[in-house]
Amino acid sequence: MDAALPDEGRRRSDTRARIQQVALELFAEQGYERTSLREIAERLGVTKAALYYHFKSKEDIVRSFTEDYFCQLDALIAWGRDQPPTAATGHEVLQRYITILLDGSEVFLFLERNQASLSSSDGKKHRFEQFRPRLNALVQIITGPGAPPRSRVRAAAAIFAASTTCMFFTHEALEPGADTPKPDSPRLPDRAELGKIVLELADDLTRDIGAG
Repeated sequence: MDAALPDEGRRRSDTRARIQQVALELFAEQGYERTSLREIAERLGVTKAALYYHFKSKEDIVRSFTEDYFCQLDALIAWGRDQPPTAATGHEVLQRYITILLDGSEVFLFLERNQASLSSSDGKKHRFEQFRPRLNALVQIITGPGAPPRSRVRAAAAIFAASTTCMFFTHEALEPGADTPKPDSPRLPDRAELGKIVLELADDLTRDIGAG
């Protein structure tokens, strides 16, 4: 997608992504409340005014995480609606959704750890309200149009199971010291292995419910 942008637009997108990544690093190191825009700018090596060009506040940065996630979902939904309503399409939608979850694992972990600090933000208040219509769209793509309630419930369960499982295991993997587990502790799956296992689970929950 970025390759289609003019050079200036691509540079702006790259800078925005760098700001988000550095902000996440600082939020993880010293906490959301104790991190300032000045510190984010200093680590980036830019002026505070240059940072303001992209984000006016920490809340804007947090809001951008949610906006990017929903943009990815919207692109997935648009792709799915252009495909034939088959079981193969449902499988591919689940696979792409799981990839979105795993790629955004650091963001989801940050949102979970900072629920108290973010409780008054618009993103916190309306996140599920924003997700609900997209969930309905994903369910319809997976099941095909006019599916009975049982099929729709199973598709929704697959999506929620994928979300919860990815967050649970990436939470463990991203905890401090998780890269040096104790001798008798269970091995954590790497990202590729986790994605494969979660997709198997989602496929089991949606087996034989697609239009195909």
